[in-house]
Amino acid sequence: MATAAAAAAARGTGARAVAALRSGCRTAARGRSRAGPARSLCTAPGTAPDMKRYLWERYREAKRSTAELVPSIMSNLLNPDAIFSNNEMSLSDIEIYGFDYDYTLVFYSKHLHTLIFNAARDLLINEHRYPVEIRKYEYDPNFAIRGLHYDVQRAVLMKIDAFHYIQLGTVYRGLSVVPDEEVIEMYEGSHVPLEQMSDFYGKSSHGNTMKQFMDIFSLPEMTLLSCVNEYFLKNNIDYEPVHLYKDVKDSIRDVHTKGIMYRAIEADIEKYICYPEQTRAVLAKLADHGKKMFLITNSPSSFVDKGMRYIVGKDWRDLFDVVIVQAEKPNFFNDKRRPFRKVNEKGVLLWDKIYKLQKGQIYKQDLTLKHGWRTGAIIPELRSELRIMNTEQYIQTMTWLQTLTGLLEQMQVHRDAESQLVLQEWKKERKEMREMTKGSFNTQFGSLFRTDQNPTYFLRRLSRFADIYMASLSCLLSYDVSHTFYPRRTPLQHELPAWSDRSPATRLPLLQEAQAK
Repeated sequence: MATAAAAAAARGTGARAVAALRSGCRTAARGRSRAGPARSLCTAPGTAPDMKRYLWERYREAKRSTAELVPSIMSNLLNPDAIFSNNEMSLSDIEIYGFDYDYTLVFYSKHLHTLIFNAARDLLINEHRYPVEIRKYEYDPNFAIRGLHYDVQRAVLMKIDAFHYIQLGTVYRGLSVVPDEEVIEMYEGSHVPLEQMSDFYGKSSHGNTMKQFMDIFSLPEMTLLSCVNEYFLKNNIDYEPVHLYKDVKDSIRDVHTKGIMYRAIEADIEKYICYPEQTRAVLAKLADHGKKMFLITNSPSSFVDKGMRYIVGKDWRDLFDVVIVQAEKPNFFNDKRRPFRKVNEKGVLLWDKIYKLQKGQIYKQDLTLKHGWRTGAIIPELRSELRIMNTEQYIQTMTWLQTLTGLLEQMQVHRDAESQLVLQEWKKERKEMREMTKGSFNTQFGSLFRTDQNPTYFLRRLSRFADIYMASLSCLLSYDVSHTFYPRRTPLQHELPAWSDRSPATRLPLLQEAQAK
């Protein structure tokens, strides 16, 4: 809402100013504007216009208009516990609910990523013979965000938008930012060709030239990659970036496959698992309304069983019609070669041939799913980002940023030296505000969902593969099981925002409405 309203204000302010220039000494607008009486461009017949004064008057007028918008925006804050839709979807059509385990049914504490980072770092030292000095590096939860790309050949981590453009200022080699000029030289611009980008499953036609980290578990992997790169660079150690990437990847994998993570969580389950009561409430609600449920996870049977006993209780299997462990997703959804196998109480695979899936049993391996599933994504970062976006400082900054951008677009027609100096000042202010808004989310990489103005590559994939998305499973508790989600009509570049964001009929998931219930 802030963006649309600010853009409209900017267009209005800029249009009045350009009209004044083209009409010579006519007033900047007929009548009176919201900002006060109309002003003329010329001071006297035959006198050259004072462009510096004129532009700064337009600037101040735009700033006053923007300030008037902020209170109305502050009264319509978005609800961080809402569910957002990419496609129209009615819950009344959903009779079967399928769940992942990690970060869907179970939400982990901040301690888990530290555990994974430390264990993988120690594997690098003990099994891959990396220098013991890398043990000085500790996990920093504020370094990376999900959705970043890693150039395996060049050993740089970066943020890329939905159109394959690198966001300059977010390219890191080790723990240090790479100067914009060097990035442009490396990539002959800031665009990454399609053939270098990984697909949905992290594969690339050029051997994973660019690896995108989508999973929440990838946060410690990105941080460890950056720390080890940093050590080699700071100590002038010659190394092959491809080997480093593979070694870190293998160490992170071994933390899972060797059971290091599973054993640590099982040994102190209360330390690592958060908010079990919310998952219980969601599953109970769906069961009370007669919905069928299944669980598909890559995690092993005993680990899932202990976690679900903690979250739901010893009879947790009664809630699910089917439970599938060690599914090896994403291949689970398209590999026909591996039949199901039953798993007994001790996690041992049985040899019985499976003719049908029975309620209360646990199975391993795959099933081809071609039934038009509707999908929902759990994005834990969404809640914290919305809370930042709801702050008055962020709203004021973003509203003025959009207005100033519109003003720059309109005033660029003034090519005289005096005007260009003013416009350069505005551009500097715009750049500073962009950096400030980026740092509001993450100092190095900014928001998970946006670059400066475009959607991120992460959001592109989210929009493509998820019908709805939310911060946690508990968001479902706020909605009736027959609720229909309607996506907002997002204005295209050639459309007016009035059709969507400013329409009185638009239904936004507002914070005030949620608090009033």
